[in-house]
Amino acid sequence: MMRVSNFLRKTSNSIRGLRFLSHQGVKAIEDHDLLDILRSEINYELTSEPSKTDGNGSLGDFVIEWDSPESKDVLLRRKSTSGEEVAVSALFGGPKVEADEANKADQESPVAADVQMKVCIRKPGLSSILQFDCEVYSRGMKLSRFDIESAYCIPSASSLGSSLFRGPLFSELDPRLQVELKKYLAAKGIDESLLHFLLFHLRQKEQDQYVNWLGKLESALA
Repeated sequence: MMRVSNFLRKTSNSIRGLRFLSHQGVKAIEDHDLLDILRSEINYELTSEPSKTDGNGSLGDFVIEWDSPESKDVLLRRKSTSGEEVAVSALFGGPKVEADEANKADQESPVAADVQMKVCIRKPGLSSILQFDCEVYSRGMKLSRFDIESAYCIPSASSLGSSLFRGPLFSELDPRLQVELKKYLAAKGIDESLLHFLLFHLRQKEQDQYVNWLGKLESALA
């Protein structure tokens, strides 16, 4: 009876040991599969490039003033010989907005802006700043475009107040005024080539950050 009891105990221990080894083996296989998938994704990202259907674009007369590899935005600045300054702050991605009349024919759902852009213009000798809040869109082979969401004049810091009137909604302005304000921004360097640059540059930044994140995940799991 003692022999039978010892045999059953040893058998039970062996079964538990086999289960443990089996679990460890399955876990090792799962970890190996996960690492393979991670490395495949990293290789894919490193060998692919952001869409160039819009072209790489150009900075024109702007220079990059701030561009941290850890952030999703970039700051450009242009200063003319007259002393006028134009600053462009662009952030990748944005909230979904309803497609406008020009796109309703081929857009059935809300459209997500590719880039959120702020354009600030300051004339020499003035403390006030003219600011435009814009959204940039890319339509593949179609030309990139931007829409102005709001336009207002920011006074000097000493005159800022919560009750300050900042102007009507841009969409409520006279259509002719809306067109002329977009032309005004184009004359300040906010042209198609700059839009292409922002789209390509910010997409490239996002891809680099994604690859960096994948690499850290791989190191943690290896």
